[in-house]
Amino acid sequence: MRFLMTTTAGDPPDEQMMADMGTFVAELSQAGVLLATGGLDQGSRVTAKDGQITVTDGPFAEAKEAVISFALLDVRSRDEAIELSKRFWRITRNGAGYIQQVYGPE
Repeated sequence: MRFLMTTTAGDPPDEQMMADMGTFVAELSQAGVLLATGGLDQGSRVTAKDGQITVTDGPFAEAKEAVISFALLDVRSRDEAIELSKRFWRITRNGAGYIQQVYGPE
């Protein structure tokens, strides 16, 4: 099962957090659980209404709720994804995010 773990807010990383996160990422990568990870810019919003397409570039007023990073995980269950998320949040200490199952071809 694949899950997308995203973060929307958090503390700026310090040296210890970066070291701990590096260890965590290496462990997940070696186990074959971490498929991809990265940071995201605020990007552009694309909306469609009655066939009219509007593109709006960021930054957006609700920037504190913008997705700023992601990790794509391949795990056995939602519970396992949640446990890995808890380990992530113990390292980062503060913040918010989402865990969503990814459906479709692998």
